[in-house]
Amino acid sequence: MVCHVYCRILMLIFSLSLVFFSTAVFADWTPLIDRLVADKFDEQTVRTLFAQPGVKFDADIMSCKLKELIRNRSKRPDDLYARKTRTAYARFLRPEAIEDAHSYARRNSEPLEKIVKTYCVPKEIVVSILLVETELGQNLGRRSAFNTLASMASSSDLGTIRPHLDPDLITKKNEAFARKRCRQKAEWAYAELKALIIYAAESGMDPLSIPGSLYGAIGLCQFMPSQIFAYGVDADADGRVNIFSEQDALYSVANYLRGHGWKCNMSTKRQHRVILAYNNSNIYANTVLGVAGKLKRRE
Repeated sequence: MVCHVYCRILMLIFSLSLVFFSTAVFADWTPLIDRLVADKFDEQTVRTLFAQPGVKFDADIMSCKLKELIRNRSKRPDDLYARKTRTAYARFLRPEAIEDAHSYARRNSEPLEKIVKTYCVPKEIVVSILLVETELGQNLGRRSAFNTLASMASSSDLGTIRPHLDPDLITKKNEAFARKRCRQKAEWAYAELKALIIYAAESGMDPLSIPGSLYGAIGLCQFMPSQIFAYGVDADADGRVNIFSEQDALYSVANYLRGHGWKCNMSTKRQHRVILAYNNSNIYANTVLGVAGKLKRRE
């Protein structure tokens, strides 16, 4: 009996070790490396990059994205998820958070006034977005943006991710949808991975050192890497866009909003619509406008 139990424990440990090593250590990056090389990235540089000990595959990232996509597709509202989201954003409306944002706005009053004149985006909106995105630069994400995007780019096959999903999540009705979205998100992540590598090279940064969000957004303003090239602003004129610096990040937020339709003297309803382009969540947009309103009343 003791031997039987002991053997079962050994088998369990062995199984768990296989899962861990297959996802974290022995991930086969060869297809991704070959694809990057085919897309004209320097082969030696790419192989050296993926050989670093800090490069790890994380199946949880694509599995989280699939859960989110399937949940959003459901006609039944997820009340628990909505409550958690509201609670997460509610903290930015607390007096201490508003006080921090107000102090931040005062410290950066000069660039913020220039932003208002250049982009017609109120300074309260810009500061509010930085507050909600990264707590004014205090929380840039706990993950490696490189690992996040590389892991997603390598997860185009639903079969790779399925062991990491709840057993009842994929059904006959949504399996085709899940497979399609898995491929689409892997393609999206590959494009963002390429942009991240290029941005890091142009900025003189180690791509493995760049922190990011769950899905690879980076910097004070939490841009996806490709968005830096489209909307990033070299506000301090040092020859590079550094969204980890306050001035570049502040201007980049305003430039992004203007690029998505922000205009002078917009109604609150239209402001809400543009903010959704930053994060497609009504709770997010309402929080940004709520914080901005409180900051405006502090003036």
